[in-house]
Amino acid sequence: MKVKSILADKGSAVHRVGPARTLLAAAHDLKRLGVGALVVCGESGQVHGLLTERDIVYAVASHAGDVSEVKVSDAMTRRVVTCDPDDEVAEVMARMTVHRTRHVPVMRDGALVGIVSIGDVVKSRLESMQADSAVLRQAYLASR
Repeated sequence: MKVKSILADKGSAVHRVGPARTLLAAAHDLKRLGVGALVVCGESGQVHGLLTERDIVYAVASHAGDVSEVKVSDAMTRRVVTCDPDDEVAEVMARMTVHRTRHVPVMRDGALVGIVSIGDVVKSRLESMQADSAVLRQAYLASR
């Protein structure tokens, strides 16, 4: 199964934030949107980083709790793990595990086309495994 199948099911909407936005405002965005990460994009749409819940927790700890003036660019993850829509879901899951990341922007030819979370990837893998199991069960029953 490929990443594009996940995007086909969940959609390709990506929640973005500018690097100059305050961390406090971005935290409110995360809460309002009910998501765990925002893709940090410049005015031209270029991906500069990823702001996750973990980044905010680390910033709060580093700034003694006062993040009202801290900018997203000061707290974001700069080395972003990405994938392509044609990447295999199992490969992306392995990449997420190695890099200990829960959100992976999906890029095609340098353009942001979606985002997948660890929840999306695990759900996809489970559905695939269940389908495989059903096929094997049917084949077994048919051979009896």
